[in-house]
Amino acid sequence: MSILYIITTILFLLSLIASREKTFKALQVAWQKFMKLLIPFLSMLIMVSVLLYFVPNELILEWLGQSSGYKGLLIGALLGSISLMPGFIAYPIAGVLIKQGVAYMSIAAFATTLMMVGLLTYPLEKAYLGTKATIIRNISAFLISIIVSIGIGILYGELL
Repeated sequence: MSILYIITTILFLLSLIASREKTFKALQVAWQKFMKLLIPFLSMLIMVSVLLYFVPNELILEWLGQSSGYKGLLIGALLGSISLMPGFIAYPIAGVLIKQGVAYMSIAAFATTLMMVGLLTYPLEKAYLGTKATIIRNISAFLISIIVSIGIGILYGELL
């Protein structure tokens, strides 16, 4: 990780040398965008933390843990399909769930369906793409997510 810090520092210094004004303006824009993302990120993280506090760890592991198999994959895929959150919130949540002992396959199913399947956005998508295209896109995205998740399950030894 330290190599990234070194590269970032070098590039930042080069940017300062090239144009101090543009560099500071870019830092201001970055700070504003960071502050816009911070509130939803923290609120979602707090909600998930509270949810994880009230849901017993044994229940999470039973439904989504290493031994849950295809049941965990389907639960993760269904949760991702009906959820609506941006990736910058979903990925830290996935990290928390992995630390809780949730299977990589279930996390993969959750994250891929979250990004690719849109049950909550169906009405909007239908208005622009039409019913048939929306249904085909969502079903194919769901199936691709399942295939990717099974591949991850095999890769991490969760499925044989």
